[in-house]
Amino acid sequence: MTRRHSEISIFILAVVAATTMPLLADEGVTAVVGEACLMLAMASAWNLMAGYVGLVSLGLQAFVGLGAYAAIYTSNALGVSPYPALVAGPLAGMALAALSSVLLLRLRDAYFSISTWVIAEVVAMLVLIAPNLGNVTGLTLEATRDLDFDLFLRITFWLSAGLAIITVFGIGLLMRSPTGLAMMGVRDNELAAVSIGVDVRRNRLIALLTVGAVCGLAGAINYSGAMFVTVSSGFDVNWVVTMIFIVIVGGIGTIGGPVVGTLLYYGLRQLMMVGFGLSGSWHLTAMGIVAIATILVAPKGLWPCIRALLSTRMRIAPAQPATLMAEEMPGRSL
Repeated sequence: MTRRHSEISIFILAVVAATTMPLLADEGVTAVVGEACLMLAMASAWNLMAGYVGLVSLGLQAFVGLGAYAAIYTSNALGVSPYPALVAGPLAGMALAALSSVLLLRLRDAYFSISTWVIAEVVAMLVLIAPNLGNVTGLTLEATRDLDFDLFLRITFWLSAGLAIITVFGIGLLMRSPTGLAMMGVRDNELAAVSIGVDVRRNRLIALLTVGAVCGLAGAINYSGAMFVTVSSGFDVNWVVTMIFIVIVGGIGTIGGPVVGTLLYYGLRQLMMVGFGLSGSWHLTAMGIVAIATILVAPKGLWPCIRALLSTRMRIAPAQPATLMAEEMPGRSL
């Protein structure tokens, strides 16, 4: 089976699993898996910026919070169902990405990272003091009277899973395109990329707009499903902290890394909270220990190790018959 066939098979399995899960699992499992799907999409977006373009952002929570507020405010102001209002989330995220790119794309390294955090705090403060956005109390989704809540939960999950699938496979396709190759060239050596005609600003802007759209839509889906958003929750720095943990542990600059990291993060969280009955900061402590251990043992992340192990076994398996033949015929070389 070729690599393309394997990817098509995985895509089909992911779509089938996402379609059937809300129909087979209970509401608790569906909610957790839906949250994991949104986090996978956002972690993959952060990985696009840091792992493939070389821009480490500490302020992606700005897109999450702004997307959530844009979707809920649009639904309330226009009196429409929350589903079409979700479009406002990625549009708001892309608008913020375009505006902030005027400053951010002039900066590099730590200056870029710190500036993204500052912009996120400024946006959160502007939303907090803006009229008609609820200030400290936040916004509540008003168009809920005619909703079928069982169907609403399922649709929220399907949207979350769909965003995760499209983001992961979309980034995989992007990295094989000329634009993706140019992005990696800029990451590896900006001067060399410029010397062969790569438009550095254009490629970084594409990545920033993509991240703004993904995180804006993820925030819109998450908080529209919760029917409530506040500045403290929507613009919480823990959004980006979780993204960084998932990517670093899973494997930065890889497609499978965020998938492995998300599985590990939510698996550990559920084990600590459900299996051992520990709440509060205990699961965060466990995450910290896992992150330190991973950095020491596998600094490139878990997915590169898993991939290397699988490829090694695939190379060894076909070689066994030839090895036996060589042992049976010592006088001849293969």
